[in-house]
Amino acid sequence: MADAGMLRFHVPEPEVRPGGTPDFSNVTIPKAGSVPRPEVDVDPRTIRDMAFSIIRVLNRAGEAVGPWAGLLTDEELLEGLRHMMALRTFDARMQMAQRQGKTSFYMQHLGEEAVSCAFRKALKPGDMNFPTYRQAGLLIADGYPMVAMMNQIYSNEADPLKGRQLPIMYSSKEHGFFSISGNLATQYIQAVGWAMASAISNDSRIAAAWIGDGSTAESDFHAALVFASTYK
Repeated sequence: MADAGMLRFHVPEPEVRPGGTPDFSNVTIPKAGSVPRPEVDVDPRTIRDMAFSIIRVLNRAGEAVGPWAGLLTDEELLEGLRHMMALRTFDARMQMAQRQGKTSFYMQHLGEEAVSCAFRKALKPGDMNFPTYRQAGLLIADGYPMVAMMNQIYSNEADPLKGRQLPIMYSSKEHGFFSISGNLATQYIQAVGWAMASAISNDSRIAAAWIGDGSTAESDFHAALVFASTYK
């Protein structure tokens, strides 16, 4: 133990290195359907413990159980599945085109289809997403033409952004999709600024910011949280 008054410098280290065997024995995994579903207008302070839990809906038999299940109609479930399958098929075609040298740049959304496709359906017209490069499902689930996405990827004369952006960095105000930035975490500060403007205008539109684990180490991320918390 350090002497009284001595400072200690903490350097975070990963619990396991590549090639090692990870140990998740300290992670508590609740039973499917056991975590409650709060009301949408609940006081955030009363559900703080949910930030440290895992919300499981599917049980070991693949059945949706508990308060988070049964909220969608069969038609809504089928529509969501179509959007996810469309994104995965689009991914496969565009990734193949990139490997064949037909386009310069492409990044897949494999395994993250449900996150963006489902989230889009929870938003209202006028809400704005500040995404990373793995949320094209926000556009597909909102009816944005895949042909327009492909034109941008191929950088042809029908590119809606006229070559002013990288192939997969889409932008559409009409579909609530803020222009993607190649610099990581900048979208968080932009989202907070947009949300502040929304509040000043006394409207009900929201800003949804997307980020990856690595980008949370950027100072932009922390500056955005300070502004968001300070101005509420």
